[in-house]
Amino acid sequence: MALNAIRAGARNENGIAAAKTYLATRFGDRFQTGEAIRAQHANTTTYIPAQLPDAVVFPESAAEVREIVEIACEHRVPLIPFGTGSSLEGHVNAPHGGISVDMMRMNRVLAVNAEDLDCTVEPGVTREELNSYLRDTGLFFPIDPGANASIGGMASTRASGTNAVRYGTMKENVLAVTAVVAGGREIRTAHRARKSSAGYDLTRLFVGAEGTLGIVTSITLRLQGIPEVISGGVCPFPTIADACNAVILTIQSGIPVARIELLDALQMKACNAYSGLTYQETPTLFVEFHGNGESVELQSRQFAEIASEFGSTGFIWTTNPEERARLWKARHNAYWAQKSLMPGRAILSTDVCVPISRLADCVAATHEDIAAHGLVAPIVGHAGDGNFHVGLLFDDKDAADVAQAEAFVERLNARALSMDGTCTGEHGIGQGKMPFLAAELGDALDLMRQIKRSLDPDNIFNPGKIFA
Repeated sequence: MALNAIRAGARNENGIAAAKTYLATRFGDRFQTGEAIRAQHANTTTYIPAQLPDAVVFPESAAEVREIVEIACEHRVPLIPFGTGSSLEGHVNAPHGGISVDMMRMNRVLAVNAEDLDCTVEPGVTREELNSYLRDTGLFFPIDPGANASIGGMASTRASGTNAVRYGTMKENVLAVTAVVAGGREIRTAHRARKSSAGYDLTRLFVGAEGTLGIVTSITLRLQGIPEVISGGVCPFPTIADACNAVILTIQSGIPVARIELLDALQMKACNAYSGLTYQETPTLFVEFHGNGESVELQSRQFAEIASEFGSTGFIWTTNPEERARLWKARHNAYWAQKSLMPGRAILSTDVCVPISRLADCVAATHEDIAAHGLVAPIVGHAGDGNFHVGLLFDDKDAADVAQAEAFVERLNARALSMDGTCTGEHGIGQGKMPFLAAELGDALDLMRQIKRSLDPDNIFNPGKIFA
């Protein structure tokens, strides 16, 4: 989407003023209107220009969220849910003004049912906080988008990350949510049973809704047992196509890889410089296997055989926790490593996802596009499920450079859609991907609009996201 196309919407000035007066009295210091804090709640890691809310409120319970929603509905004031602010497509912008609802004080683990391998948390719990809490139980929550995102934000954007190839995305790992919807009602979408045929799947409706249907107040999650042994390693390849084809054959061979991440040569150069590594600066796979000692050794050998078929110069793997932690910390810092390539430049981080059989074609064509247009755009991706990211560095103060960046993103999305893929594997739509969603879903987008109007007739919840 062109930057100048993301315009402010119509504002309800009287309603906003009335809601601010009430909330200021009710919440005291937990209601803030200063410009600095409003700017912090507009956007962080996105190239999209900030659109500030009129105020920020910090609820500490579901009851307070219900009260905030009641006031917003009474005065028809937009509410924009906010977690850690790590989203990339303008999800937390306030194009119509309104109130940012910061959920980070709702950060309690409400229940852990170790026998059932599930837990229930408030939306402000981050994934790292949850796994620290769970460590003594022998369980962990596997969804790992890289950033230390909040569970509420992860559910709202249907996040995934490096472990998705084995453990799935938030779609597969959320059993139920409670959410406050229009009028201030709190609903529960399901119970803890592992399967149900009871009516519409409302849980899936809220997972990925990006806060446009209500404000999530709790999430019930699937958990996994901490593996007995984890092995990880680095595997360089001569070309990006060789690396992608090794991924494809690994998945098609049924090897239960837990993580298989693709980094192109430029991304490896950035990671080496930023994280103090000394790996070869060629297309590389970061790989991890979970299981017992015998199984991870077998899986590592099987993968090494496949890698050698595609010209790998050697798969180096280890079960040492410190070495693995260093490797994955570098992977999780890939965004900041990209930015360090050209200090002072803006970065447009975008993602697409294609069927695994088309991954090599899509990545190779994208590499050719980058080279043909003289762009600086490292590629990193969750290759095991066909999802990859491009971090395009550009001058956001140069209109021609902005136009070139946006043209590249349009070509990338068109390429993925032409391969029966999607315009976003995990970033979500927000504001930045809106035109590509229309191209992807066609008339089905009208059904989404009907659902939004039915559940949120006054357009209170995160307006201006997913669709106009």
